[in-house]
Amino acid sequence: MAFGIKQLSWRDVEIPRLPPKPMLTALTGGYRRTPVMQIGADIYCDSQCILREVESRHPTPTLMPTTEAGLMWCLSRYTDGDLFSLAVKIVLGSAGDNLPSDFAEDRGRLYIGQDWAAGLKRANEQLPHLVAQMRAPLSWMDAQLSDGRTFLLGSDPAAINAQMYHIIWCIRGRWTGGPDLLSEFPDLIRREENVCGIVHGTSKAMRTKHATEQAKNAEPVSEIGVAPHELQDLQIDTLVTITPDVEGGEQPVEGKVRCAD
Repeated sequence: MAFGIKQLSWRDVEIPRLPPKPMLTALTGGYRRTPVMQIGADIYCDSQCILREVESRHPTPTLMPTTEAGLMWCLSRYTDGDLFSLAVKIVLGSAGDNLPSDFAEDRGRLYIGQDWAAGLKRANEQLPHLVAQMRAPLSWMDAQLSDGRTFLLGSDPAAINAQMYHIIWCIRGRWTGGPDLLSEFPDLIRREENVCGIVHGTSKAMRTKHATEQAKNAEPVSEIGVAPHELQDLQIDTLVTITPDVEGGEQPVEGKVRCAD
């Protein structure tokens, strides 16, 4: 969606739905989640990191058309975190025993934690309560749009539209009860249609080995350095290990510090 706002051309490399993902993790140092953006030998993991780099390299049309950029970045911790986790619990919980076992184990562990089987069972039992929790933020967005504005912040699309839209997409497309829930919010549906009209820029398929070859034949151009007020005593080339804040069974990402801002 961000590529669509900026009308960019890009390559699309498909990766396996389930681990192992050896070609991906060879590029990322162990990171297995989606999406990942590669530009030459620089690899950007996590949606917020990707959006910031896209905005830096292609500042117009901007992803931040108002002065509330800082607020939007803070809000993305909610859209990509608790709100997305709630959507995932609704989707996985509503599926019950109909999920393929390997997919249930992988995504359950990834988003719910080590006790994923019990977590999925609770999500199934608590589905009405989870849906009630989702109804609140949907109603807030609907109210925000009730003045007829085209997008959440006004007439121009912004990063926050993409960051909210993936929740709507997940609810509508991955849960049979999604369309009925969304039908309660007509202005939100109107905004959803406006965001869909942005499309995704221009993409074409690219083979995995070609992405790897590009990385091998390029030099990283991303920033190098450590911020002056960094409190963890990090230095360039310090060996670090990074793990997610949810025990999802993922291998740690290991490497040397290049930049800490």
